[in-house]
Amino acid sequence: MTGSAWNGALAHPSWLQDSASIGCQDPDRGGSRGDRSQPQGALPGGTVTEMRLLLAEDDRALLSVLARGLRQNGYLVDTVERGDDALHMLRVGEFAAAVLDWRMPGLDGAEVITEARRRGLRLPILMLTARDTSQDRVRGLDAGADDYLVKPFDFEELLARIRALLRRGGALAGPTLRLAGLELDPATREVHSGGRLVALTPREYAILELLLRRAGAVVTRQSIAEQVWPDAEASWNAMEAHVARLRAKLGGNAGVVVVAVRGTGYRLVSA
Repeated sequence: MTGSAWNGALAHPSWLQDSASIGCQDPDRGGSRGDRSQPQGALPGGTVTEMRLLLAEDDRALLSVLARGLRQNGYLVDTVERGDDALHMLRVGEFAAAVLDWRMPGLDGAEVITEARRRGLRLPILMLTARDTSQDRVRGLDAGADDYLVKPFDFEELLARIRALLRRGGALAGPTLRLAGLELDPATREVHSGGRLVALTPREYAILELLLRRAGAVVTRQSIAEQVWPDAEASWNAMEAHVARLRAKLGGNAGVVVVAVRGTGYRLVSA
């Protein structure tokens, strides 16, 4: 699959426009923390701290664009360019879902899915492919794919299909997280504070989930930067601004407080 096929649909996607405030570079031009074009491991202990996706695509330019868009929509994304690397990542990591291209070196997408299912891996998998015949769709679905998206496609459709897969596989995302009157549902990505639905930006949501999963413990600023701004250089001022907005949106009804630990990071505790 060549990048030229995407020039019309993904040349200037709107989700690339909000990067200026945090100094995020276009991944095709290189980011200060790397573009994660090589396989990345799961977090220590194999835990999923946010919605972590595996994205496997052999077109490096397309891989960077898709990974950037997914990250800006609040997902943690590990990327690989080979099918055998994708299978390895599925075996050793924990992911809420996987998005796999069909044609990759090493193993093709259908072979990766077949082997993953044989090993008992049940996570939702979306297959990307330029193959659009009914026979190809049947082969992909029979291999164990949960959904099938033909290239070229609109990025918003990709997001919608991922959300649908995560809803159907909600148990894989883990149970609802609660502290006092605060509730966060990883499957629907909804947050309720004192029974009130709270609208958060992707980064505000990612910060809150990280703090809530480690409630009571100090989460360092470095850890937040690496997981919420994985491909950008986040200034402490930008991080503090996001946390301030998060505090304001949660209000006082949840019975929780985001406490700043001077020179270290933040922790979420009951009020």
